[in-house]
Amino acid sequence: MSKMIDKELTPDKIKAMSLSDLELLSYEIRDFLIENIAKTGGHLASNLGVVELTIALHKVFDLPRDKLIWDVGHQAYVHKILTGRAQMFGGLRQTGGISGFPKRDESEYDFYDSGHSSSSISAAYGMASARDLEGDSYEVVAVIGDGALTGGMAYEALNNAGASNSKMIVVLNDNQMSISQNTGGITKHLSKLRTSKGYLNFKKHLKTTLKNIPNVGESIYRGAESLRDSLKYALVDGGAIFEELGFTYLGPINGNNLEETIEALTMAKRAEGPVLVHVTTVKGKGYKNAETHPNIFHGVGPFDQSTGKPFAFQEKTFAQVFGDKMCCIADENEKVVAISAAMIDGTGLDKFARRFPTRMFDVGIAEEHAVAFAAGLALSGYRPVVAIYSTFLQRAYDQVMIDICMQKLPVIFAVDRAGNVGNDGETHHGMFDISYLSAMPGMTVLAPADGAELAQMLDYALTLEGPCAIRYPRGNAGNIASGGWFTGRSRIVKQGKDCEIWAVGNMRERALAAAEILEKKGYRIGVVSVSVIKPLDTDTIEGIADRTKKAVTIEDGALRGGFGEMLAAYFADKSERPEVLALGWPDKFVEHGNTEDLYERYGFSAESIAERIREFIER
Repeated sequence: MSKMIDKELTPDKIKAMSLSDLELLSYEIRDFLIENIAKTGGHLASNLGVVELTIALHKVFDLPRDKLIWDVGHQAYVHKILTGRAQMFGGLRQTGGISGFPKRDESEYDFYDSGHSSSSISAAYGMASARDLEGDSYEVVAVIGDGALTGGMAYEALNNAGASNSKMIVVLNDNQMSISQNTGGITKHLSKLRTSKGYLNFKKHLKTTLKNIPNVGESIYRGAESLRDSLKYALVDGGAIFEELGFTYLGPINGNNLEETIEALTMAKRAEGPVLVHVTTVKGKGYKNAETHPNIFHGVGPFDQSTGKPFAFQEKTFAQVFGDKMCCIADENEKVVAISAAMIDGTGLDKFARRFPTRMFDVGIAEEHAVAFAAGLALSGYRPVVAIYSTFLQRAYDQVMIDICMQKLPVIFAVDRAGNVGNDGETHHGMFDISYLSAMPGMTVLAPADGAELAQMLDYALTLEGPCAIRYPRGNAGNIASGGWFTGRSRIVKQGKDCEIWAVGNMRERALAAAEILEKKGYRIGVVSVSVIKPLDTDTIEGIADRTKKAVTIEDGALRGGFGEMLAAYFADKSERPEVLALGWPDKFVEHGNTEDLYERYGFSAESIAERIREFIER
């Protein structure tokens, strides 16, 4: 570990450092991040961009008395380094190691369990309001990226907090420098002027003083207010919208310049009421590969530092299969359009976006809008395919239910990252989509076992007259050259008398491996590949009782409201029914860790499944 980065590095030590020492620390932190994330994987570009900003926040504010909230949290690695967790980075996002996101149970310096976008300002305003009710005086700071401002929740919070006049600070980290450049000396001058004690007192008493002038006070005040607004729009430029919402606007500030950032945050701390500090940063700063390709290095697996190339050779992923198939479909059907919520690359739609730019809609981090937007397209004769990660589609539950299902619209949901996603943990596991989608009237829910089935399901979904969700996992798509087996029904892969395993989607191979283990012990085990979750494939289900007396369901989803419970409920009032054992994720938020480690820990290994089934048969 470097000279300045040690396991006991804390905000108190940061406060005692000189500016030159802090600048040296920023270089060491970047080297530390690159070296460690190259080994473990993680969010690299976003953290490289906020090194100076994070140091400045810890220099200016009194943590943990003051409260610092990170929106999403994928840019909080530097914060972790500065709060005594540098020695833990060897286990970043690994089983039993520290999380890639802020966690309250991990450190007293983490005040909010982040993971999803656009919520930080709301949470900060809540904390500021609680402080005011208690008559306390600590600072509350929310750090939010420009991407997160595409989410409507951020504007709801800005609108509410700005009108309250409660003291809180929003730091807008803008790493899209083509959008917002530092406008130079005049902006810096205005920032100093508008946060000076004299200016704040003048602003506070202006209304009262002018309005007290007999007869003409009201009109003079309106004229002065109009002049103030005109000057504000002319000089503050992009900050005018924040001023109108009730925030004192400071910026743009070069967030990669320590001295300038410290000065701006100090001004914000001195100001009254809600303040927005607009900083510009370079995403991936200090590592050429990340600066050139910040999207690729936003979230990475282990890679070679010198070349930036990943170590692991990957087969084609489900996302890549989806993207390729979308291009084929769009070639044949000009009414097919794709919608992404700021995840074109992540969902595999990058090829589609290049080939069909007018039919690719990226709505930003606005899942609710994405789904209602799809409804408008569907009502106008188009066939929208909405590609959103399972965990983020939860944010649009109401729109999927009311705007799509209630109107019976033929919208296809490509539900990526379904099930166990591993290292990103609680906020990113896609374990609840079977439960919440299956509850929606008219929704068809499909689960491919491999990439070949995924491609076939997209064709099938286009033949439906109502909504369809196809849920598939993160990672390799298996043997995509197999041609697939999907026919709109589940498929009996092998017959067995002692027990039948109903494996949902990607659980098929685990079920086959468990069956092989049991067969070596003399048991006769059947396997059904469940590709249709809803509506229930009653034709295949009705035959269970004729084939066996015991059925086991395995799903990469929550047990509560999952396929296993649906199957058991189907047989509840039947006179001839098998005994059903459901295997799935427990009723809890599952921690982060290596994907296979989590499967092993929660009983999804072939050996664990086989043992559970053996006990079930013998019971």
